Amino acid sequence: MTLDRSPASAPPLELPSTDGSTFNLAQERGAPLVIYFYPKDNTPGCTTEAAQFRDLYPAFRKAGASIYGISRDSLRSHAAFKEKMALQFELLCDADEIACQAWTVIKMKNMYGKQVRGIERSTFVIGADGTILKEWRGVKVPGHVEEVLAFVQTLA
Repeated sequence: MTLDRSPASAPPLELPSTDGSTFNLAQERGAPLVIYFYPKDNTPGCTTEAAQFRDLYPAFRKAGASIYGISRDSLRSHAAFKEKMALQFELLCDADEIACQAWTVIKMKNMYGKQVRGIERSTFVIGADGTILKEWRGVKVPGHVEEVLAFVQTLA
């Protein structure tokens, strides 16, 4: 998908949320946002990553940032994962991969020796003006959330 946007401008993002609303990035201006794409609810790496965002959530809020997680899982799966993990932030459903393609996080990956299409674990910090301030792609979970928080704290 070719995007007609400046390099620093965040792609459009409008997805159903676990709170029953439709999240629209264009309406979220005024404070920093952390948007993280993850492969699948209830998998080891994604569970660890969500738990780390959960555990550091108060520090992100203190720094003025909100957090949203996105995967291709259904809202039902997200709601169960959110409840199980006691997440204080919303998860967004991208079942049709529209946001995943716009944000170029869908990649061919090797899984058990087979090529599969999947989400490349990625995190974006969006500024109050809607620009991408920093992005991490191909994220390895250990230490990642702390690194994102440290960056967000520099914005305050």
